[in-house]
Amino acid sequence: MTGSRRPRATSRGRASRADRAGEDRAGAGRTASRRAVLVVGLVVFVGWMPPPVRGADPQSYVTVIRPTGQGDLDAAISASSSLLSLQKTKAVSPFALAGRIRNDYDRLRTALESYGYYAATIRIAVGLRAGGHAAPSAPPATMDGQDPRLPEWLLAVPKGQAVQVTITPVRGDIFHLGQVTLKPSPEDGTAPIVLNAPERTALGVASGHPAIASDVLAGGVNLQAELKEEGHALAQVGTPKAWLRPQTHTLDVEYTVRRGPIVTIGAIALSGLKRTHPAYIARRITLHPDQLYQPSHIEAARQDLASLGVFSDVQASDAPPLTAGRQMPLNFAFTEGKQRMAEVEGGYSTDLGGRGGVSWTHNNIFGNAERLRLTTLVTGLGGSAQQGLGYDVYADLLKPDFGDRDQNLSVRVEGIRQLLYSYRQTALLVRAGIVRHLGRRWTVSFGGEAEQEHIEQMGMSNDYTIVSLPLSATYDSTGLTNPIDPATHGVRIAASATPSASLISGTSFFTILQATASTYFDLSHVGLSRPGRSVFAFRGVVGSVQGASTFEIPPDQRLYAGGSATVRGFRYQGVGPQFPNSKYAIGGTSMDAGTVEFRQRLFRSFGAALFADAGQVDTGSSPLHGTLRVGAGAGVRYYTPIGPVRVDVAFPLNRPAQGDTWELYIGLGETF
Repeated sequence: MTGSRRPRATSRGRASRADRAGEDRAGAGRTASRRAVLVVGLVVFVGWMPPPVRGADPQSYVTVIRPTGQGDLDAAISASSSLLSLQKTKAVSPFALAGRIRNDYDRLRTALESYGYYAATIRIAVGLRAGGHAAPSAPPATMDGQDPRLPEWLLAVPKGQAVQVTITPVRGDIFHLGQVTLKPSPEDGTAPIVLNAPERTALGVASGHPAIASDVLAGGVNLQAELKEEGHALAQVGTPKAWLRPQTHTLDVEYTVRRGPIVTIGAIALSGLKRTHPAYIARRITLHPDQLYQPSHIEAARQDLASLGVFSDVQASDAPPLTAGRQMPLNFAFTEGKQRMAEVEGGYSTDLGGRGGVSWTHNNIFGNAERLRLTTLVTGLGGSAQQGLGYDVYADLLKPDFGDRDQNLSVRVEGIRQLLYSYRQTALLVRAGIVRHLGRRWTVSFGGEAEQEHIEQMGMSNDYTIVSLPLSATYDSTGLTNPIDPATHGVRIAASATPSASLISGTSFFTILQATASTYFDLSHVGLSRPGRSVFAFRGVVGSVQGASTFEIPPDQRLYAGGSATVRGFRYQGVGPQFPNSKYAIGGTSMDAGTVEFRQRLFRSFGAALFADAGQVDTGSSPLHGTLRVGAGAGVRYYTPIGPVRVDVAFPLNRPAQGDTWELYIGLGETF
């Protein structure tokens, strides 16, 4: 039987494997030893090395912009720099700061070009702030903002060290406008655009003018507005195209102009009316179909409707397309405001004491913008001129456009009780009158009034029935729509004549004449302050009763002075003839008073005032007679969104024996 023989391993072969295994183990040992030595050496080396410098992240910085010498340009550069606007509000890493610096080049160049400096250069340098140490990995003390090594330089800035970014804009030569071209739009054909004189004035730019971007853009906007005002309702002036000519330092500009046809107003639609009657608005609106389309007249009509006090918003818009006869329909969209409103009012002075109460108003009670106001006040809460509590309760109804535009009917029914030291009065009054506006500054009113009253004075009681026909006119050039806003310029004049008849023990006829004038001078006109901050205010008051002597007319119809409306520092009705050894004022038939007041705004919401008042009352019919009384004082103001809160303290400089030593006045709004 045959078979294969397996070779036998010799002892030599076994010994050879063992030797090799030993050699491998010896080599591994030597390798491990070398590794151990390296590890120990590395540990020793690392322990010997100083700790690495850690870069700041986020990196704080300060931006400094060198002035160009042109104030408005410097303001535009500062407003355009994101480095400046974000340095205190946004944390930024070193890499992001480098990107912010790069982005500022374009932003600042745009600002310079907008003022006509198309050849300007901008240099931005970055360095450590004073007291810092140079970055170890960046040998230069400063880096250029466009250097590609800037991010690495910023990374090497020590932690806690701020950097300073210095921007130096260099204006260079200003560019001027070259060719100014008006290109007709495809809708107008190929006929050249020829501007008339008002249109050229509206455009306002021409060859040779400085190439200021805002002027170029405004020219197109103004030209479009002028074209629309001439009746071109579809007029459009596109955004101008510009070509820079560096060789000649000029900028060529092209406007695309579409005139379109001259258009008249078409149908006028009213939307959004709920309680308000559309027929009333249609009568009130100052526009009519077939009228020339003019945006200024449309805006005036919108503002007129908004002034009714019924709407919280009024919008006027075109309603294209054009209808037959080239007419543009219009749409007036109304948002009606709150119809009912409740208010709380109050005031205090040491002479009249405190007064306070509530009012309820309905702004559109019958749907034609009629306003009904109901008011209840408690008066005489203390006060040196008061003998007890009183009241003032009244209802006011205002009906606009009564019989004609800009003519209102005003009706009041009022009940009064006041316990003054001069007299005690309980009265019921009914008055009705027409108030007519003559333009923006003049207002006239006329009407009738009837009063039934009971008056006690010095132990005597009388009942009076008085009828009168008051007539008045006012002029106001201050431009204020809110009567309690402080005036800073202009003139206010009010004059009235009230023929009256007192029906008691026969009929007594008399006429009360009164006039008040005030004016305001802002010291900004002579360069001494900013507008509205420092103002002198002047007031004069004069009155006279014609046709009757003092004791022939009821006490409440006589003239008095004293208090915030005439002479501060003296109590209400405290200036003029008095009954002997008493605080009871007699009143008179002539009166005059004047005021000088200086008003100074302090900070944002506070102000102060210094004032001096003087006045007199006499029993003759001619003013400027009687004992002149003078008061002076000071006050503080706190300005709120609805008007200034006023606190005044005044002192009489020549008070009578029975007079008060000082007076305090608190109220809303200035005294005049």
